[in-house]
Amino acid sequence: MYQRLSAVLFPIMSLLFIGSIYWGYQEHQEKNSILIKAENQYQRAFHDLSYHVDQLHQQLGNTLAVNSTSQAYHRKGLVNVWRLTSEAQNEINQLPLTLLPFNETEDFLSHIANFAYKTAVRDLTKEPLSPDEFKMMKTLYAKSEEIASDLQKMQTDVLQNNMRWMDVEVAIASEKSSGDNSVVDGLKTVDNKVSQYPEINWGPSVSSMYEKRSVKMLGGQMVTAQDVQKRAADFLKVNSNNIRVVENGKGTEYASYSALVNESSSGRNIQMDFTQRGGEMIWFINPRNLGQAKISFKQAQLNADRFLNEHGYKGMRAVSYDPNGDSGTFTYVGTQNGVLIYPDKLSVKIALDNGEPIGLQASDYVYEHHKRKLPETMMTSAEARKALNPDMRITSEQKALIKSDMGEEVVTYEYTGKVNGGLYRIYINAQTGLEEAIEQMTTDDKKAASDK
Repeated sequence: MYQRLSAVLFPIMSLLFIGSIYWGYQEHQEKNSILIKAENQYQRAFHDLSYHVDQLHQQLGNTLAVNSTSQAYHRKGLVNVWRLTSEAQNEINQLPLTLLPFNETEDFLSHIANFAYKTAVRDLTKEPLSPDEFKMMKTLYAKSEEIASDLQKMQTDVLQNNMRWMDVEVAIASEKSSGDNSVVDGLKTVDNKVSQYPEINWGPSVSSMYEKRSVKMLGGQMVTAQDVQKRAADFLKVNSNNIRVVENGKGTEYASYSALVNESSSGRNIQMDFTQRGGEMIWFINPRNLGQAKISFKQAQLNADRFLNEHGYKGMRAVSYDPNGDSGTFTYVGTQNGVLIYPDKLSVKIALDNGEPIGLQASDYVYEHHKRKLPETMMTSAEARKALNPDMRITSEQKALIKSDMGEEVVTYEYTGKVNGGLYRIYINAQTGLEEAIEQMTTDDKKAASDK
């Protein structure tokens, strides 16, 4: 009996054993194939990074080499600088540097890219490069040479020693010392050098992009946790005893308060954030379970309008709507003398099962809202219309203040209409008659902006 059983089981077990070996071999091959592909991608990204930083250095030199009045070549050179820094940033993002501090170098390249773009898009015939900008470009030329040289040394090490980036990833993940891997050591050296560069005057348009919103930017008195507790209770019309307030970033310029509302009777678990100076609400959210959408678009917008008016956000106008199944988000902007003020922006989220406001994002409004001195327009609406595509069928127009690519606030004529089968908002500078921005709209956006 055992002989017969063995005769049956032995070939079966043999087949299973051989199959497991084959399966293991296939798995090993597939794993090796994935590792090889990852290694090839890392190698390509690193060598491309070294090449593009070297090209960036050369392009800055070429731009500085021509006559200071050669605006056409300056524009061409700056466009190339922007392209090369964008390529370099993309290649850095492809390397396994998640756990390795390389942010100083990334930030430096980001500043160069934004300076090049903002300078290239302006009219250099009317506003040529200034002496300060030439001085800054000379500094960038020298510093980019240092970075390119360091990367080329690393590139030589990688090629001569047949170093693998997969080993770099392992070294970073295992938190080995920089001396254990020359590539890790080299990258840290590059980043450390960049961090020690003297402060560069990037100009107001670029610097404003990296300006962090802090308590110092706000007006009003410093508030206490008790003040915030009362404000949160008034906002939600609940008992203040149900509100717990926590201070965030104590002692820093980014200090704020979080108010947490937990009502066991209603099941509400609302979260809110307030600024420490002025006690302005930055955002709130009521993360409740939502039922099936029942209310109409019109009713949802009326509820959002009423919510803003009840809480002191006067004169806001809806400009867009983003539906998301069981909820919808309306974006509003401020108004002043009939002009839409786009920097004064906030969003209201409405639950579509009962129309309840369940979210507010007002950080832009908190930091940007103030009374502005609006300049007199140099052009009439009819004159500004000449810049539009003749095929555009305009459905509405109004004045709007927006931020330009240079980060400056400009008054524009906002035209809404259809062209090439799409719905667009086009903003024409009311002083120069040039296009400042173009934005494609959805039918929901148009409905939100036109429904009153």
